[in-house]
Amino acid sequence: MADKKPTLLVIEDDEGLQAQLKWAYDDFEVVIAGDRDSAIAALRSEAPAVVTLDLGLPPDPDGTTEGFAVLDAIMALKPDTKVIVASGHGARESALQAIERGAYDFYQKPVDIDALGLIVRRAFNLHEIEDENRRLVANASEDKTVLGRLITGAPEMVKVARTIERVASTSVSVMLLGASGTGKELLARGLHEASNRADKPFVAINCAAIPENLLESELFGHEKGAFTGAVKTTEGKIESAHGGTLFLDEVGDIPLPLQVKLLRFLQERTIERIGGRKTISVDTRIVCATHQNLEAMIGEGTFREDLFYRLAEIVVRIPGLAERHGDAVLLAKAFLKRFASEMNPSVTGFAPDALAAIDSHDWPGNVRELENRVKRAVIMADGKLVSAADLDFDTDEEEPAEVLNLKAARELADRRVIRHALARSEGNISSTAKLLGISRPTLYDLLKQYDLHA
Repeated sequence: MADKKPTLLVIEDDEGLQAQLKWAYDDFEVVIAGDRDSAIAALRSEAPAVVTLDLGLPPDPDGTTEGFAVLDAIMALKPDTKVIVASGHGARESALQAIERGAYDFYQKPVDIDALGLIVRRAFNLHEIEDENRRLVANASEDKTVLGRLITGAPEMVKVARTIERVASTSVSVMLLGASGTGKELLARGLHEASNRADKPFVAINCAAIPENLLESELFGHEKGAFTGAVKTTEGKIESAHGGTLFLDEVGDIPLPLQVKLLRFLQERTIERIGGRKTISVDTRIVCATHQNLEAMIGEGTFREDLFYRLAEIVVRIPGLAERHGDAVLLAKAFLKRFASEMNPSVTGFAPDALAAIDSHDWPGNVRELENRVKRAVIMADGKLVSAADLDFDTDEEEPAEVLNLKAARELADRRVIRHALARSEGNISSTAKLLGISRPTLYDLLKQYDLHA
């Protein structure tokens, strides 16, 4: 069966031009509408990606009021639609106003079929790209595995993901450095799932959560009778992860005597269980994480320098949530969707004041704090939308550090606001421009100037 042609909605009251456009674009499924009611009906039934719109429609064929009413209705019903408006001679101001209100582009009348065809095809290509971006965000929000279900739109975090993808297929040891709550275990799982060890075990252990006298047994295992209470032989975490990946969280909390034994394993790839004399070969990749300054601990003599270099063959630094402008909104939406389905299905989204609060908060507890706040807010929300009050923010938040250089302050503000707008509109250029109160061409110029991506 042949692929279905993309649908192009032509809103035009001139019957001769209707026929000309329908004949000219035989690679599209052209749907014709001659007034507001039929245009809205076609928009609802056909859901076209691209629309051409003559602003002079009945009952105001010599003006623009009816055409703007149709444009506003399209942007309200389906804001991702690419609307290309017709501009008569001397009507450039109307065309620019249409772009301010969400139109994608404009063309001059009388119509140049070839020129309009180029604009239409470019609009279809852009809509397809934006649609794919939205699907990727939706897939991530629906817990489909992308580097351990990583959701991000921030260049800083994309760089982290790219680094992990590059090293995943190797056997080097990886150290993840970042504050608590930044998602170190999530990234470690993503590394494992992107490696050739993905079909083998991923074993995680938090070295800070296990008493010092039990940690050696947890890591290396023990033989029956090795100590009081050892009623059976038990494999350690290193052995359990044979063929796969062992994630050592808070590796800086491993005591010095045990650091020596871990170093020996990394050098020889063999272990001995507590109370055992048999050497066991183990093929386990080590990924570790810490929020501590291990180099400072080396200087203090509390962490072995030779172990550090064995563990830190590749070091990946994870930015805090406050450094990932726009990610807080993306993650908040994903958390809300998950928690609402589990705990409060009546909640459907965030109120504007909640989104503004999420944008402006510094997130000292990083993603973990965000997740906990959204979970609480979903439970406590009375209506369909989560408010700032539901998120339980302190209204006296600290102001960010003052920037005295005007150019630097302006650029910093522009970058932050554009990222937040992109996050709220999930990468949709038309919606982002509308949120920012600027035209699409101006937004494209700013994205290029600041090296930002939708």
